[in-house]
Amino acid sequence: MKYINHGKGGPASCMTLQDGPVPQIKPGEALIEVAFAGVNRPDIFQRMGAYPPPPDASPILGLEVAGRIAAVADDVTEWTSGDSVCALVPGGGYAEYCAVPVLHCLPVPRGLSLAEASALPENYFTVWSNVFERGALKPGENFLVHGGAGGIGHTAIQLAKAFGASVFTTVAGAVQVEAVKKLGVDVALDYTTQDWAKEIESLTGKRGIDCILDFVGGPYIQKNLSLLTRNGRLVQIAFLQGAKATLDCLPILTKNLTFAGSMLRPRSLEEKASIARALFKNVWPLFDAGKLQVLISAVFELAEAAQAHTLMESAAHIGKIVLKVR
Repeated sequence: MKYINHGKGGPASCMTLQDGPVPQIKPGEALIEVAFAGVNRPDIFQRMGAYPPPPDASPILGLEVAGRIAAVADDVTEWTSGDSVCALVPGGGYAEYCAVPVLHCLPVPRGLSLAEASALPENYFTVWSNVFERGALKPGENFLVHGGAGGIGHTAIQLAKAFGASVFTTVAGAVQVEAVKKLGVDVALDYTTQDWAKEIESLTGKRGIDCILDFVGGPYIQKNLSLLTRNGRLVQIAFLQGAKATLDCLPILTKNLTFAGSMLRPRSLEEKASIARALFKNVWPLFDAGKLQVLISAVFELAEAAQAHTLMESAAHIGKIVLKVR
């Protein structure tokens, strides 16, 4: 099969298209003939050597795919060859074939293309588990997600709105502001020209924010904590501006705050399977009803993975970047 090899890692140019063996499936797995693979920021970290795959995962980049099941293990009864699926994968997505636990597969929502379906798993698994399970977002609450124009951001905006929250977001520039407004966000702030924390404080008054999803970290952490209302929850999923910060932690005590965080990839097979079941029950019907949309920023050929990573690193995209594998 064709796959992307990033060698010993480095800049985007280190990735090359090569030939390699088709992965062998183990009990409980399916072999997916990949049509499209989603591109995510953890792929960039892995390419640069900062996010090694779990010991039992494929060393090939790629955490989500969509395509056709080519084969299933003898003990698999949930899926059969020929079924169209999208899946969260532990690695190996940037390839023509990918082995995946069947419990992490989901049907392609009605009306979505395989390209759109490939953009779902990583973002929806992440947002559901962190915003609704860990962050316990409830109808009527105020929710803030940073980076609303990206994959995580536009997913969080739509799901929070669908489940009755008032949604705030930060983005870069007027074009991104207009893009997220089309998703139904209540307040979009341009962090390049506005003091987003002061603006939100002014807009919400004493109410503040109930739940925040952040992947920026660094100087954002203190601002996030200050914006949270009593019993508020800050959920951290990355630290693009650093994991270290000088903090006044007193609000955590005085306002009874929760400061939590998680990484998706190291979680157990059963934890991810539980998220998949929750998505199928609570979110997939929203796709079938036409209440959610997928924003595709760009589609690159598999051999153009370097260009895809370069675009993601620029932060100029709106929505998801995907690779066309076949």
